[in-house]
Amino acid sequence: MEFISERITIDEKICNGKPTIRGTRITVQTILDFLSSGETQEEILRQYPKLETEDIYESLRFAANLMGRNYSIKPVA
Repeated sequence: MEFISERITIDEKICNGKPTIRGTRITVQTILDFLSSGETQEEILRQYPKLETEDIYESLRFAANLMGRNYSIKPVA
């Protein structure tokens, strides 16, 4: 298991290695999908009682960090 942050971990045996909120099977992607579809933090926390507000903020920071990296597109044969 790799700790990405205090709240986000990656374990190849959990959710196919997707980043998850520590101690749960709730992926960062799930949280981001709910937010992007217009769900409020309160609605997400109601649906997932194990989550804390800071888990949602940490998911957003994680995504923002990924967008801050440099990427290059390479042709595929």
